[in-house]
Amino acid sequence: MPKSVTIGDRQVGDKHACLIVAEIGINHNGDIAVAKKLIDAAVDSGCDAVKFQKRTVDVVYTAEELAKSRENPFGLTNGDLKRGLEFGKAQYQEIDRHCRELGVMWFASCWDEASVDFIEKFSPPCYKIASASLTDDGLLRHHRKTGRPIVLSTGMSTLAQVDHAVEVLGKEDLILLHTNSTYPSKLEELNLQVINTMAKRYDVPVGYSGHEVGLAPSVGAAAMGACMLERHITLDRAMWGSDQAASVEPQGFSRLVRDVRAIELSFGDGEKRVYDTEVPIMKKLRRKG
Repeated sequence: MPKSVTIGDRQVGDKHACLIVAEIGINHNGDIAVAKKLIDAAVDSGCDAVKFQKRTVDVVYTAEELAKSRENPFGLTNGDLKRGLEFGKAQYQEIDRHCRELGVMWFASCWDEASVDFIEKFSPPCYKIASASLTDDGLLRHHRKTGRPIVLSTGMSTLAQVDHAVEVLGKEDLILLHTNSTYPSKLEELNLQVINTMAKRYDVPVGYSGHEVGLAPSVGAAAMGACMLERHITLDRAMWGSDQAASVEPQGFSRLVRDVRAIELSFGDGEKRVYDTEVPIMKKLRRKG
């Protein structure tokens, strides 16, 4: 994977270890206590960072969309749901305090300019731009004004649209994430080979954001050289919420981190050699040479 980007105290890309991110997103269901449990579970799994989502509800959604009928734990409209899921200053201060106490990086996907300005007060190590925002040139440029590294998801986007977004953002301190934006994604639509396609096309580090059920494709993406791996984390996939079914429970997240690290350990340096541990076997089994 070409080049590398510094995120916090980590180098991401080139021959560095895969940065594993637990996407908490909105799986906290508006409850800061649940959010902290998710952070704890992510840290216990051995992941490198956690991520949230931040929106200014009345900017991101139209009045008509917010007024739509949608029964949910917070009320009877889509607006009730969106506002109920959104954390404010006090909650993010507690998230920041908790993550610092545990020594884990945190950052967010910001869906509008005001949300970028809000999260910027916490000095995040980077920003994530969601696939839904890839075509929003103004938001892309606003992110760049912070001077922080950018992680851009590329789901539901054509190569031409990704080309344009990369042109707007520039390649400096940029990481691209291949993803399929269906929740959960079909295995036959994951198309992991796009990781290599984008790495060659853009010459920037490329990772993978997975929304599939199960762990194998995500481990496979790491084996293919994905510089960064992002999966949604949940306390229980049966919990209420639109993202829970495509998320990974704590025990599964621990297995994911374990398997990715095992693969990295097995990569080696590419130099063919006979190991000392093989010599007794060689002497025992070879008839000649």
